[in-house]
Amino acid sequence: MKTREKELELYFHIPFCVRKCAYCDFLSGPASEETKRAYMQALSQEVLGRAKEAVGYQVSSLFFGGGTPSLVDPKELVDLLHKVREAYCIAEEVEITIEVNPGTVSKEQLELYYHAGMNRLSIGLQSACAEELSLLGRIHTLEEFQQAYGWAVEVGFTNINVDIISGLPGQTWEKFRQTLEFVTKLSPKPSHISSYSLILEEGTVLCKKVQEGKLAPLEEEEDRRIYENTKAFLKQKGYHRYEISNYALPGAECRHNLGYWQRKNYLGFGIGAASLLEEVRFQNGQDLQAYLVGPLFCREVVERLSIEEQQREFMILGLRLTRGIEIQKFHDCFGESLEQVYGQVIRRNEKDGLLQYLEEGKRLALTDRGMDLANYVMAQF
Repeated sequence: MKTREKELELYFHIPFCVRKCAYCDFLSGPASEETKRAYMQALSQEVLGRAKEAVGYQVSSLFFGGGTPSLVDPKELVDLLHKVREAYCIAEEVEITIEVNPGTVSKEQLELYYHAGMNRLSIGLQSACAEELSLLGRIHTLEEFQQAYGWAVEVGFTNINVDIISGLPGQTWEKFRQTLEFVTKLSPKPSHISSYSLILEEGTVLCKKVQEGKLAPLEEEEDRRIYENTKAFLKQKGYHRYEISNYALPGAECRHNLGYWQRKNYLGFGIGAASLLEEVRFQNGQDLQAYLVGPLFCREVVERLSIEEQQREFMILGLRLTRGIEIQKFHDCFGESLEQVYGQVIRRNEKDGLLQYLEEGKRLALTDRGMDLANYVMAQF
């Protein structure tokens, strides 16, 4: 296959779930089988109708996220993937990720995904403790996760991510360590672990319980203890931290997410999905019924980014990576040196021990302490 010069990523939003988890503020919710079928038809229409936007690009990664993609008919997902392959220029070594949740996926589904070419699986565990799963409003048990993981390995998946969450009300390091030990003792162990710290989002069940005094938020000191110990624990198990919340075995970093942080071009399909194409950001509306009627006429936000906005994104997204940003690339992109634009901010944070130069001054990255205070540092850009 002839290699195209420009790289492109594709994201497909599947907004369905059995029920909302207690911490979730994503664009997702329960729906009838009829609605799911109609949505997949509309998604196919959008994918085919927007293919002209991808002319001149080669697709390096696809990501089916949600919601819970494993809730829709797997044959419809596979059919959608076939249409994508026909309408878009797909790289031979493309990374294709699908998110699944235990209790919503069968071995037969996983076999269909695998044989269709999906080569990366992301499984939502969140916790290995039954009481924490209940607190989070998860629909699955630990045993159902183990079953799903075992099936995935049996059908041939070798690149598997497991999602976990720390910082829950009432949690301790000792309790979260149980989850880390469980995940890292899986056989074979996952190639990638996403360890997120709970954010109490306004309007979620957990946030309401905390606001009403029914739950006490985790104390900051214990939250910090969990955060620091998680880094040390996973490093000892062979996982390197390559982004604020993501750990991988060597060579198993998620290419799709790296593309976001490095500001590569991407197209998003489905309700609420965002895109970035040649410095123009656009986003689909969140109205499901409007999308079902006219999937090609649902864009609500279209914004051409100014140079200043591009520079801010370059810094804020790139500094999420432990390897930081390439100083020469900043100059290549914007025709100005990093020192010219952000010299004062960099020197201040370098003095405070939050930023550091790496590779003999070729890269700029957050220090370990800077990673801990990432939001504070990012705000300055």
